[in-house]
Amino acid sequence: MMETINTQRRRLTSALLSAGIAAPLSLRAQPRIDALRIIHGYPAGGSIDVVCRKLAEKLTGRYADHVIVENKPGAAGRLAIEELKRARADGSAMLVAPASAFTLYPHVYRQLSYDVFTDLAPVSTVASTGFALAVGPKVPPEVNSFEAFKQWCRADPAAAQCGNPGAGSLPHFMATLMAREAGVTLGYIPYRGGSAAMQATAAGEVAAALSTEASARPLLQAGKLRVLATTWPERSPFFPQVPTFRELGLPALARREWFGALMPARTSTTTVQTAVEALHAALREGDLRDVLERSYLGIDSSTPAQLQAAIRREYDFWAPIVRASGFTPEG
Repeated sequence: MMETINTQRRRLTSALLSAGIAAPLSLRAQPRIDALRIIHGYPAGGSIDVVCRKLAEKLTGRYADHVIVENKPGAAGRLAIEELKRARADGSAMLVAPASAFTLYPHVYRQLSYDVFTDLAPVSTVASTGFALAVGPKVPPEVNSFEAFKQWCRADPAAAQCGNPGAGSLPHFMATLMAREAGVTLGYIPYRGGSAAMQATAAGEVAAALSTEASARPLLQAGKLRVLATTWPERSPFFPQVPTFRELGLPALARREWFGALMPARTSTTTVQTAVEALHAALREGDLRDVLERSYLGIDSSTPAQLQAAIRREYDFWAPIVRASGFTPEG
């Protein structure tokens, strides 16, 4: 009788394993996380902060019992990356940061306290945004296309100045790339953020600005700006009436700023994969998508390998552009 019972148990266990519902094995394969910190380098209340807080809501109970958002603004987002680097590699810390922190900063700053390829473990992309080129009242109203803008820049190079969110920012180098590809000369005026650059353009202080779509949208709706082109590979979901730079013959400008989720480099592959699955499930939920769209961000997701490849690709792309721009790396 004992042998028969044991045989039955073995058969039941085998059936459960085949069905993929053996609870003890499943629990061992997915480590339990008591608490997760989502770290980012922006002030509270901004669009990325709002997105991270919605992510925290969706990951609670799905990835960890408790999820909090930790703001570490300062040093252009580098403080947040340093905080992640110091964190325990046990799945309890995750960073959400823009691509430029990994693909551009190594070329802009002489010294970084982190190495993008050895100190961080890619998890997944989370969201992405495009950039918009907008002109204001300093540019004559008949200049209502990118082609006309190019001709105006060539005719009046002293007035052809483009505002950006700050020297060394991604939009700064997008503008230098745009000028090179279009064969025009631009002056670059840094402001304290994309919204400030767009407001200066709307006020006639500077001819144009290149920054995020979110920073252009309110002033466009108010009739104070004209958007001539966007950097999305296809038509922007937020500016579908505006041509892309790719359509205008500048395919090198078909680039977006994506935001990626990363963990400390020593985090186990199993833990990273658990985080990937939880993030992707969260990104499929409609209310999270709505939060992203209200911030003019698109849903974006990837595997860790795809994110790692994207970092390497963009890192290699921007290196010669920064060098050719004559930009002096900061300390």
